[in-house]
Amino acid sequence: MPAVGKKFRDASAKVDRSRHYSIPEAVGLVKQAAFAKFDETVDVAVNLGVDPRHADQVVRGTVVLPHGTGKPVRVLVIAQGDKAKEAEAAGADFVGVEYVQKIKDGWLDTDVIVATPDVMGQLGQLGRVLGPRGLMPNPKAGTVTLDVTKAVKEIKAGKIEFRVDKTGNVHAPVGKVSFQADQLAANVQAFMETIARAKPAAAKGTYIKSATVSSTMGPGVKLDTAVYR
Repeated sequence: MPAVGKKFRDASAKVDRSRHYSIPEAVGLVKQAAFAKFDETVDVAVNLGVDPRHADQVVRGTVVLPHGTGKPVRVLVIAQGDKAKEAEAAGADFVGVEYVQKIKDGWLDTDVIVATPDVMGQLGQLGRVLGPRGLMPNPKAGTVTLDVTKAVKEIKAGKIEFRVDKTGNVHAPVGKVSFQADQLAANVQAFMETIARAKPAAAKGTYIKSATVSSTMGPGVKLDTAVYR
């Protein structure tokens, strides 16, 4: 892939690796350095000074990105009766308890699953299937709730879930290269502020060690994280 190699080198030349950029500068560089023929996703990767092996240092939560992710999100709501009707009215793509059996049979064509508390007993047995894929509904993420209207609308508007991995990193999509620079900057800022607020009381030393913004194929651009420490 020599052509791609050259394009990546040319893109990387636009970024000063020794610098830490402000969010507006960083997203501007990411947009300039993007070279793929498709609309690349813009991601943020944050390295945290936590030890996720300890339950009191696990960082997880949700953030509603002001301008969404640029990707249509398919939402399944597992609910019955009035709550199922409510979910349909809110714009859920798939609704019904029959999806529990469909998932057992191998169906997984959804991006987010919302469930009402009364059906969680049926979903518990699907933990091995849904857990590794990040699809298991969770009260902390707002995906186990009686307010299915709010849950569906927030997810459709750009609500994403994040969780620190075992190496202390958090990754999240924050938009597309085709977004306006100010839209991307607002999304990155909302994400970074949420990560900063999620600092566990048990975390010691520097909490946000580093953060990088990049497009799918482009080079990483380091963020100045001093304001979040």
